[in-house]
Amino acid sequence: MSAPVQPPEVRVATEHPEASGYRARRTLPLRVEAMRQLRRRRTLLMGGILAALPFILIIAFAIGGTPDGEDGGGGGRGGGRLNLMDVATESAANFAATSLFLSAGFLLVVPVALFCGDTVASEASWSSLRYLLAAPVPRVRLLWSKLVVALGFSLAAMVLLPLVALAAGTAAYGWGPLKLPTGGALSAGDTVPRLAIVVAFIFVSQLVTAGLAFWLSTKTDAPLGAVGGAVGLTIVGNVLDAVTALGSWRDFLPAHWQFAWADALQPQLEWGGMIKGTAVSVTYALILFALAFRGFSRKDIVS
Repeated sequence: MSAPVQPPEVRVATEHPEASGYRARRTLPLRVEAMRQLRRRRTLLMGGILAALPFILIIAFAIGGTPDGEDGGGGGRGGGRLNLMDVATESAANFAATSLFLSAGFLLVVPVALFCGDTVASEASWSSLRYLLAAPVPRVRLLWSKLVVALGFSLAAMVLLPLVALAAGTAAYGWGPLKLPTGGALSAGDTVPRLAIVVAFIFVSQLVTAGLAFWLSTKTDAPLGAVGGAVGLTIVGNVLDAVTALGSWRDFLPAHWQFAWADALQPQLEWGGMIKGTAVSVTYALILFALAFRGFSRKDIVS
């Protein structure tokens, strides 16, 4: 008795285990993942906090008077210090630069850690991670989509703050050149490009936090653990940078260069500190991202 003839679709499925029409690169599109993350409450809450900060500062300056900035500004680059608080209310550009200075050390760390640390761990905590992989979404594709969207939201958070600060500062203090506390000023035409450089460098300097958070997110099912761990390790880096006894060893700490963007707010743009800071941050970030992909590709997903 001859064996039954299989239908063409059965033969294709047998010879090619990959389902007909299935393309790994089309699973979990960036648009779908972005909309999922955008609708989440923590995304809206973080955006609201960053958008509200400039208005809180304007109210604080109005109540407390002209800031005197006794503590001085940034200089985690090992050089001189730039006191932005002295000129915070001189113009919208000054106000935006001051807002970035006040938030770069900690506040902007939080959205990066939140978006990158919560993205994979939250799926595990909801017990939906294994269903995504069974969809099937390849592991590398899943991590890649989530990482790109997380970094995109992190960058959006850093752009949102100065944009709102510029708009609010223009209404409160008027538009004008960026006055430097060391003397002189940047023309209004140079202000926006220089602030763009500042935002770009802050984003690059926070890639280490993003890498830490993302790596921890692939290791734990607790989103709070991944986010808190990344923020905590970032704080430890800042503490170590304050230990002057470490000397030149601090040059290998990403925190040592986190305010190197102050060189972009000088009459003569200087790139030295920002280039060194970028090299340190990108190196650490690439290692952490590689660890995340390597570990997740071998992980036994049970949640």
